[in-house]
Amino acid sequence: MVLKEASADLLVALLYTLMPALLPDAAAILPAPLDLSVHSINMKHILTWSPVIVPGKIVNYSVEYQGEYERYYTSSTWIPSSWCSSISTPECNVTDDITATVAYNFRVRATLGNQSSAWSTLKELFNRNSTILTSPRMKMSKDGYHLIVEFEDLGPYFEFNVTYWRKSPNSQVLYKIVREGGSLVHLETMEAGAEYCVKAQTIVEVIERSSAFNQVECVIAQDESPLLVLVLFASVAFVLFLVGVPLLVWKMSQLLRYSCCPVVVLPDTLKITDSPQKLISCKREDVEPCDTIVRVMYPEELFRSWIQEAL
Repeated sequence: MVLKEASADLLVALLYTLMPALLPDAAAILPAPLDLSVHSINMKHILTWSPVIVPGKIVNYSVEYQGEYERYYTSSTWIPSSWCSSISTPECNVTDDITATVAYNFRVRATLGNQSSAWSTLKELFNRNSTILTSPRMKMSKDGYHLIVEFEDLGPYFEFNVTYWRKSPNSQVLYKIVREGGSLVHLETMEAGAEYCVKAQTIVEVIERSSAFNQVECVIAQDESPLLVLVLFASVAFVLFLVGVPLLVWKMSQLLRYSCCPVVVLPDTLKITDSPQKLISCKREDVEPCDTIVRVMYPEELFRSWIQEAL
């Protein structure tokens, strides 16, 4: 048995070596790609095939498709794929080529220089309604007492059926349709201390199918009243601090001022009640009566009088 397989492999290799000389038609030299299949998850369609191996060479591939309209109304014409012309990888994203929920056929051929293989086609036609729909990836959070949910953005065809409820006896189950993923959605205003649960499934209306529900997630709305009291107390303390510190500094400056540099108050007997400009003149012979008369002189007048006497 092993000998037969070795002989067959040797024969294939010999034919591949001698084919350029035996066949002038270069299109039959390359073997055609095999095992064509479409793998589809969440409306993303990937066509794959077995690679054509040529030692030391890079083989390219071209993909064409045929929908129901081309097959029945345009004489079975084929249309080149949007993104898969002369590619080197053995797979092609054909999501943009499939625009209707009908049966599609695909074919692939290999090219190497001016050589081309025969076309290989799908064994079974592909319809996008056979895609595998997975449960949605969901991120649940809370903003204060607000229940928030966010879903993975799966594309324009996807909506999300959300089921949520308060976890308590006889609680009402609520429903909400989220039209697109990638954005925050408010579900419910929660009650303090209560627990809320959420689950969801994806819906694709163009193929009239939906996925299974994801795992239930729950969150508890914490009572935030102690936190509010703490914030209020901190705010009042801050205001008192802003008002009290300047007042305390002013009071301390006043105490230091009157403690270190007290204000001296003159006795009433030393206070001048009459005008200092009022002069009482007396003659030299009236010395005795003038002794009882007091004249208040400023230092400038004393200095001026002393200068005059000195001269």
